[in-house]
Amino acid sequence: MKQISSFLFAAMVTTALAACGAAETPQQDTAQEAQPVKQAEATPASDGPQVGDKIGQSDAERKAAREKAIAERAAERERQAAEAKARGVIEIGWEDLMPEGEEERLAQMYQSQMSMLYGAGGGIAEGSAADAMVQIGTFNTVPELNGKKVRIPGYTVPFEYGAKAEVTEFLLVPYFGACIHAPPPPPNQTLFVMAEDPILLKDLAQAVWVEGVLTAQTQESDLADAAYTLTLTHIEKYEY
Repeated sequence: MKQISSFLFAAMVTTALAACGAAETPQQDTAQEAQPVKQAEATPASDGPQVGDKIGQSDAERKAAREKAIAERAAERERQAAEAKARGVIEIGWEDLMPEGEEERLAQMYQSQMSMLYGAGGGIAEGSAADAMVQIGTFNTVPELNGKKVRIPGYTVPFEYGAKAEVTEFLLVPYFGACIHAPPPPPNQTLFVMAEDPILLKDLAQAVWVEGVLTAQTQESDLADAAYTLTLTHIEKYEY
């Protein structure tokens, strides 16, 4: 199954933190926080009891139970993919939304951004008008996906909440916190989703599967611009 994110989005988060000027942490606090991390790293992985294990189970029984659970989840994902295919739906990943050569173009854009932030005589002053999360990327799309029924996992970013958190429009992004706590993904890694009937979005940290007709229709918003629009027909929880 396709992955939700890629190395490109880690680079975006790094860029945004540099642009926004992350607050400095006192050395004393850093030392206090660093010590537990070092202790955790030094502790070898344990095959002992974990949350959810039954009392009286042997190590072999616990291992077999975990392997069975993993196999059951994999089988369920294959079943869902097969059902989607039978409905004429294509299961895609976020990298499929980028045309050929787009990763190289995006890498060059990030390099230019870093040069602007850290180049000699340059830099952005913290708190200035330019000190903001910047959406880097293009509106280049994959023509073959235009008008196709697709299924893709991601995180929801609503524009606003109603009294019951019901929305008819939202963004779907490949990583949690995008557009709110982290910089937006490129436009061609952002979906503008439209639902005919209001849907309930309560847990933004929960990834979801969305299914619908994908079009190369651009949308602009205060949160982020999107190179694709998806007309929603189905949404469900993404099981990890």
